[in-house]
Amino acid sequence: MVVGAFPMAKLFYLGIRQVSKPLANRIKEAARRSEFFKTYICLPPAQLYHWVEMRAKMRIMGFNAEAVKPLNEEAAAELGAELLGEAIIFTTACSCLMLEYWRHQKQHKRKERERRVALSELRDELEDLVLALEELQEQVRVAALQQSALGELRGEMQEVRAQMQEVRAQLCTPGPMPAPQDAPEPEE
Repeated sequence: MVVGAFPMAKLFYLGIRQVSKPLANRIKEAARRSEFFKTYICLPPAQLYHWVEMRAKMRIMGFNAEAVKPLNEEAAAELGAELLGEAIIFTTACSCLMLEYWRHQKQHKRKERERRVALSELRDELEDLVLALEELQEQVRVAALQQSALGELRGEMQEVRAQMQEVRAQLCTPGPMPAPQDAPEPEE
């Protein structure tokens, strides 16, 4: 991924540079034509750049440069226009990078929001399933109670059947019939 990303970044930078170059060239032309633009916008950064560059070079070589001779106006205007063009290209590239970063953050936040919604839906579904499980467990408990009650009833029915068979057996046995008991006659 990184190997593929580096050439894309280089290509992206070159594309921005090619798009920004016409703007930088127009600024250079404006610096050459306009005295105000040349004097107040191009010359001060060029002279400052020249001064910093010369002081750094002198210190690297071991000399103490107290006074740096300023550039002539034409060379300073050219250098200032070049610096301004490069600054515009750099600003355009940084703007593109910031826009890309902002887009990536927005996309990341959207994905995070979608993930939170999905997680919330899963939690709700889990709660529903827990409630359904509790309901089913209650039904199983009630069914177990009903089954034990049914078992008791079967036991009682078997006892009643056994008693009925005894009564049948007594009724069906040959022998003297027991005398009926005198029952009081109903009064009318």
